[in-house]
Amino acid sequence: MAKLQAMTAFGARDPRVGRVGALTVNERSDIALASVAIRRGRDLTASAAAAGVPLPGPARHLSGTPCSAFWVTPEMWFVEAPFASHEDLAAHLKAAMGDAASITEQTDAWVILDLAAPDLAPLLERLSNVDFPAAPKGFATRTVIDHLGCYLIKHGPGSVRLYGPRSSAQSLWHAIEVAAASVW
Repeated sequence: MAKLQAMTAFGARDPRVGRVGALTVNERSDIALASVAIRRGRDLTASAAAAGVPLPGPARHLSGTPCSAFWVTPEMWFVEAPFASHEDLAAHLKAAMGDAASITEQTDAWVILDLAAPDLAPLLERLSNVDFPAAPKGFATRTVIDHLGCYLIKHGPGSVRLYGPRSSAQSLWHAIEVAAASVW
């Protein structure tokens, strides 16, 4: 019988780390992800709270215990949790929310990159149309980076999490490196 081993979005066993000038980019393979959409006529308030899932408003990200979430569209969120304790996040959420929500496993569909630098504004103005300096901490939005639909979450002026399509992980990484080289 074959023994399978998990691989990152870049085809390695360990998450990728890169540095360009002041920028550090860390691939995150330790986060489980699932989408949660409210079914018509249902209310998720009680079951989401019981599951430890915050339900932020438009363009927001909220951290909670054990889960964090960011708004995707009206009545839909992406929920994040530590992979070590929530490897099957979708099943955990389905058990907690029952038939009030449609839940889809998303972990292996996205590459997750954490970007850190003293000031990310010059980099992000080259990569996306997000007015990063004006965005508050906890801002979450869908944007386009190098022709790729991505989610951007602002954790602070020097900290961003990007979700990009896993199948285009290398293209997203390259776009970040090229833009960073023009800044630093």
